[in-house]
Amino acid sequence: MTDAVLVAVSLTDVWIHDVGPHHPQEPAAALLAACALVMRRGLPLPTFLLTLPTALFTDAVFATLVALYTLASRTHHRVPLAVCALGFTVCDLTWWSWPSPEFTDLDDRQALIPLSYSVAQATAPLFLGQLVHARRELSLRLVEVSEAREHERLLIAQSVLAKERAQLAREMHDAVSHQVSLIAVRAGALQVGSRDTEAKEAAATIRLLSVQTLDELRHMVGVLRASGSRPTELTPQPSLADLDRLVAGSGIDTDLRTDLPADLPPPVQRAVYRTVQEALTNIRKHAPGATATIRVRRRDGTLRATVTNTAPSRPALSLPGAHHGLIGLRQRAELLGGTVTSGHLRDGGYELRLELPVDGAP
Repeated sequence: MTDAVLVAVSLTDVWIHDVGPHHPQEPAAALLAACALVMRRGLPLPTFLLTLPTALFTDAVFATLVALYTLASRTHHRVPLAVCALGFTVCDLTWWSWPSPEFTDLDDRQALIPLSYSVAQATAPLFLGQLVHARRELSLRLVEVSEAREHERLLIAQSVLAKERAQLAREMHDAVSHQVSLIAVRAGALQVGSRDTEAKEAAATIRLLSVQTLDELRHMVGVLRASGSRPTELTPQPSLADLDRLVAGSGIDTDLRTDLPADLPPPVQRAVYRTVQEALTNIRKHAPGATATIRVRRRDGTLRATVTNTAPSRPALSLPGAHHGLIGLRQRAELLGGTVTSGHLRDGGYELRLELPVDGAP
């Protein structure tokens, strides 16, 4: 619809400027320029070149100006646009009469008026087209920025969800599996050592339920676990002051020795506590009857917590596990700039070692 209106206005411009049949090239150029406007959107540069002769032969330059505007609104290359504007200016200042074309005498001061008018005619659609082109690109950039922000909000929401899942998985494993595995071990010991049939059946039921709970917990932790940056700690959280109670309730013959001050940062204290807790849990699972030695010291700016157990004295109970505890300990230690190592000893025992940098150490 717009192109049809522009063609009609261009033909009206030809009629107003009285392009007569006494010079056949004039109406031919004017009609060619008017009809060429229908392809200005797909082929802006050829359209401009087809409309340029009407500026050379006639004063009906509406079609040429429209073509120049369309070209400027669809490209950001300034040099071709400047060449096209210069070509229009030259054609507008030239009166073509074959074989002797007439050129405007630029030495005459009066010629500055048509020169200024021609330059203004060329630059006006050029600047307007560039303005429309810039506005179109700005709209596209705003859409891209809006999409990028929406994507960023989605990523932030996913990151927060992943951190919460990782924290929940860690707390479930540290707080729940420790207690459930202790129940399973005690129930197993009661089942083996009791002579009462009902007590054995009750112990067997408790152990079965505990094992099923550990297995379900392992699957839940596997679903919830996700890597992420430091999560927000839940409260209340254990500290070094809780180590004695942890060891006393573990049911393991343990030698605990620490020389740490009570003013260590809470994350460091929790890392030590969780390491000892995980080590005692693994001893109950995989080394029944073993004794443990716990040493927690600070030397040369490094905190070292070592948990060592002897070889098991009786067969281990079959309890489910997926090594998420050691993975969580390593992740916690890495967040604090430390390391967690573990491995079997030559005498059949096992050792778990935590090393963390501690500022202000003597």
